Amino acid sequence: MRGKLRIAALAPALLLMLLPLSAPSAGTAAAAEGKPAVALSTAQAGAGGSVTVSGTGWRSGALLMLLVCGQATPARGVVGGTNSCANADGRAVTTDADGRFSRALPVTEPPVPCPCVVHVATATGAKAQADAVLQVAGHPVEPLPAQTAGGRLSVLTDTRLDGSGSLLTWFGAPPSRTLAFTVGNVGTAPVRNPVFQVGTAHGVFAPQWDERQWRGTLRPGEKARVELPVELTAGAHGDYTVSLKYGGKVLAEQPWGVGRPWGVTLFWILLCLVVPAAVFRIGMAVVDRVGPRHAARRPVRVPGRGHGRRTATAPPGAAPPTPNATLPWFTPDTGPGPAGRLSAPHEDRPTSPTTPGRKGST
Repeated sequence: MRGKLRIAALAPALLLMLLPLSAPSAGTAAAAEGKPAVALSTAQAGAGGSVTVSGTGWRSGALLMLLVCGQATPARGVVGGTNSCANADGRAVTTDADGRFSRALPVTEPPVPCPCVVHVATATGAKAQADAVLQVAGHPVEPLPAQTAGGRLSVLTDTRLDGSGSLLTWFGAPPSRTLAFTVGNVGTAPVRNPVFQVGTAHGVFAPQWDERQWRGTLRPGEKARVELPVELTAGAHGDYTVSLKYGGKVLAEQPWGVGRPWGVTLFWILLCLVVPAAVFRIGMAVVDRVGPRHAARRPVRVPGRGHGRRTATAPPGAAPPTPNATLPWFTPDTGPGPAGRLSAPHEDRPTSPTTPGRKGST
């Protein structure tokens, strides 16, 4: 009897312990369904504080960005896009093998009024996002802009980037492409001259948005092919993401791999080779002109040489070269005698014992 009373007394406590298991939270239910979920350690924090953000149901090994954003609710998302978020104080985190994460996030006032959320989105790979409500103490609160009724555009087919690089792009010119997509009016009112926003993001950085207006009218149920120009800065290279946004909502994204401008690298290599060689040659020419010069040389014509042939030069003050004393009809053994007279040619004959004298006058 006493044992039954004890069990009856402990029954309410057991029910209270089992109650949280039978009533899961919204984040737990989303995680059970395979959808990304986000939870905060506290629902309210002041600027300068921090809040711990934990998530479940994400892709394993996914790189996520955590931001505090204004003018946003979990139902409508971030109305103004990442321009409504405190991008400078965001944090990045990578999920584990089970798709979970936990990261401390500093609380910073966003550039627009609240309602505010902690916005978590994938930075690479398949697009996924989730929001959790956060009240930033002391930050102004304004109602969200009313949703415009009537025309509503939607991308009907996947976007693509048309075009290719050129020789100028290989040397550092701004890469350019054409963002082409088919858009349809799924609303109940016509849309005239819609203004799209095209954003380019490098890696995990926030996109830079530019407005592009398309001229035309789309009646309810109509569709049209839209082509918008996209251009990067000069010398850009790496992995980029081109995003298309209309009415504060991102409609499509397209990756863009930009090759390195190797022509610029080749130019600098050639410059490093040509400039030193040119400087060396200029320096040698300067040294040859301003250095100690030899005295003027005078040509000395060699006898027996024809006119116009090369002449030898001798330094000033030196004695002129002695011309060759050997004439063409003399051999080296028959040169001029000691008296300076030339010997007449004769035959070598033995001397006779008697030499006839001259005939004289009798």
